[in-house]
Amino acid sequence: MATIRVQEGPFDLAAETAALAEGRVDVGGIASFQGLCRADGGLTALVLEHYPGMTEKALAGIAAEAESRWPLTGCTVIHRVGRILPGEPIVLVLTASRHRTAALEACAFLIDWLKTGAPFWKREEFPDGQERWVEARSTDDAAAARWG
Repeated sequence: MATIRVQEGPFDLAAETAALAEGRVDVGGIASFQGLCRADGGLTALVLEHYPGMTEKALAGIAAEAESRWPLTGCTVIHRVGRILPGEPIVLVLTASRHRTAALEACAFLIDWLKTGAPFWKREEFPDGQERWVEARSTDDAAAARWG
């Protein structure tokens, strides 16, 4: 069963990785993806909103799909909400498996599906006070579609 968290504060990559493998001797590899906030176009902050309960349920469903496709021994998905500054982490995906291929493929699948299937709304803030909502990108849809 995957560990799913939606939180405002940052996460600790090393601690989360250690927790995934703690006491396990059947883990041959852990794949990770940590998404960071970029300062594209002078962005000063990214604000992520969500519906509590619904978001966690959607993340759990995406993780369950990964667990059904690959022989994972563990899975962690942590997504931040609230105001995030450039350089700060936004999302963490960890997958553990007996073999690297399953861990790597499941990790890629999860981040691709999170980009299109997780109910988060993103608003960008700029130094001049302007704000804009981030719209869905066709490149994200294409990445998710490759998984069928």
